[in-house]
Amino acid sequence: MVDLDGKDILITGGTGSFGKKCTEIVLDRYEPNRLIILSRDELKQAKMKSRFSPQEHPCMRYFIGDVREKDRLCRAFTDVDIVIHAAALKRVPAAEYNPIEPIKTNVMGGSNVIEAAIDRDVDRVIALSTDKGANPVNLYGATKLCADKLFVAGNNYSGQGGTRFSVVRYGNVVGSRGSVIPFFLEKRETGTLPITDPRMTRFWITLEQAVDFVLNNLVRMEGGEVFVPKIPSMEITDLAEAIAPDCDHEIVGIRPGEKLHEVMIPRNVSRRTLEFEDYYSVLPAFRDWDRDGYQKENGGTWCEDQFRYGSDTNEHWLTAEEIRDMIGLDDEEYSRPDGETRATAAE
Repeated sequence: MVDLDGKDILITGGTGSFGKKCTEIVLDRYEPNRLIILSRDELKQAKMKSRFSPQEHPCMRYFIGDVREKDRLCRAFTDVDIVIHAAALKRVPAAEYNPIEPIKTNVMGGSNVIEAAIDRDVDRVIALSTDKGANPVNLYGATKLCADKLFVAGNNYSGQGGTRFSVVRYGNVVGSRGSVIPFFLEKRETGTLPITDPRMTRFWITLEQAVDFVLNNLVRMEGGEVFVPKIPSMEITDLAEAIAPDCDHEIVGIRPGEKLHEVMIPRNVSRRTLEFEDYYSVLPAFRDWDRDGYQKENGGTWCEDQFRYGSDTNEHWLTAEEIRDMIGLDDEEYSRPDGETRATAAE
């Protein structure tokens, strides 16, 4: 685990689900010199400040700013050691309807982060990505794929001994804003859950696991890797059954921009992917990258050609009990619309 004691850390998009959990974990485990939350929403910052106040945590700083503004990033990144780039526009339907906006934030904003980090001599930058950035079928995924490539190539601009950039790619986060789980929890009170396609599968990870994975890779990163955790999959129907076992299912069809299954490592990058016990590391495609030296220093086993890490071919599948534990619910919380518990109704 990385030692963040005495470090100056900045989280872009820090008032989001990841940023708040990351702040909680960093304050619990470490004593950073500064922990800076940079976001554009003053209301969310006010709410977050009431939970992590500078009075109780003197290291906390709250900066209003947007990754679209490079000048603001240059000022904010002054004397910062580590940047965790979590800012993004990620709602798939909204991105399809307003395509220029996610391009400005996810692509051009990522470029601004890279240039500001290099100009301010930031030591390490790790950017959060998504399974939707691998072989994308929607604009959000396309912007994240573009951003991933920018951060991997950012090491070319910083040069040897300069700022290091890497990417972390993971699947759906349990309970995060935009996740299907809060939607199912709300809809279960109607007695019917809308299901896009009963064959659909997704990767799942908890917020704490996501934060741990990011912090661990701050140590591992040499610059240019895309880190992918080994996390479980679940069929959408099993998820619905775990959350609301007595609800009916209404098949509504796959929405525009959705996949039947998600992929985190496509076949076309398998030849430069190393497998470790609990994660994969996709190395950059540059010819001067010493892949054999990287393996010798870090370990791992080269994946077979045409290997694919998809939610439908995963070796680890969540049970109903496991997903309930991840969500933090028990049987007494599965209430019917009339207030009677599902457990009572089944007796």
